[in-house]
Parts: sequence; structure tokens; C-alpha cells
Amino acid sequence: MLLVSSSRSGYHHGDLAHALEAAAMQLLAEKPAGEISLREVARAADVSHNAPYHHFSDRRGLLKVLAERSMADLVAAVREAIEGAGDPRAAVIEGGGAYIRYAVEHPHGFDVIYDPTVCIPGEPSETMAPLIDELEELLSEASVAAGLDGDTGVIGVWGLAHGLGTLCAAGHFTLDAALAASADALTRMLPR
Repeated sequence: MLLVSSSRSGYHHGDLAHALEAAAMQLLAEKPAGEISLREVARAADVSHNAPYHHFSDRRGLLKVLAERSMADLVAAVREAIEGAGDPRAAVIEGGGAYIRYAVEHPHGFDVIYDPTVCIPGEPSETMAPLIDELEELLSEASVAAGLDGDTGVIGVWGLAHGLGTLCAAGHFTLDAALAASADALTRMLPR
């Protein structure tokens, strides 16, 4: 009986899915999702080049997992910021700031979340749908608690944070400038 795997090092991963996803996320920290191949993920995880096909159906499957894992991280950052805020106004400002920070600090993860070829608008995966719902709920509840109208308020808060995060990640201005602009705009939007 053969006791070693067919990976280059002979190491057998007890949790192939976790090893592949961790390797893929590490690659995403360094380069855009569109530049990551299944073969590269296999090399990074130190498994055979066919191993990713046991977890990802194809390259699009890899990109969906990268988007889902990135969205989970974004939601967690926004949730933590909102929950840590001292009052409803601060919750909106801090939640928006966390969104902007994520876009700047994890630009490739942020890009794959909103890539319409990966997460088709109106057709999210079973994993992505509740994450989208949670992000919308976090922003909506914070907006309403701070006195903004539910639907238009959340669209305004989300749009402001998304736009500033996208522009800042592209290098149009500094993170400090984006955070200050967000806080200023949200303060003006919020009822007194």
C-alpha cells in the first residue's frame, strides 16, 4: 500500500480544500485573481497539478471561492467596525471606513468580489448570497439607526464607501484622504 501522496514533496494534506484555498488566498494578496491559475495554486499548496480539480470544478470555481472568501473578510471587517462604534453616527462612519480600508488593503480581493463575471449581479452563489445580504443589512441597520432613510440611505453609504475605496485603491488619493472625505460626507448626510 502506498502511504505518500503524489505531491512533489511527498507531504499529504489532511485537508486538501483548506490547503488549496489558503494557497489561493495567499496568491490573491500578491496579484489579481485573473492572473491566478489552478496550476499555480497547486504549486503554492505543494500538491500535484491535478489536485485543485478535486476541490474547484474549474478556474471559474477558483475565482468564485476567492470572491466568497474575500467577501467574508470584508463583511467581518465592516461588522467589527460597526459593533465597535460608540453610537449610531459613529457606526455608519466606522463601517464606511472599514469598507474603504478593505478596498485599499486588499485590492485584489475587493476586485474579485465585485467582478461581474465571477459574481453575476442578481445570481450570487449559495455561499455569496448570505454574505451580500449580511453586508447590506449591516450598512442598512447602521444607516437607519443613524437617521437615514433605509433604501436610499444604504445606497448612499455603500456607494460613497465603494467609490472612495475604489478610487483610493487605484491611487487617486491617500487612505487618510479617503477616510476623511468619507467621514465628512457621511456627517453631512446624517440628520442632526
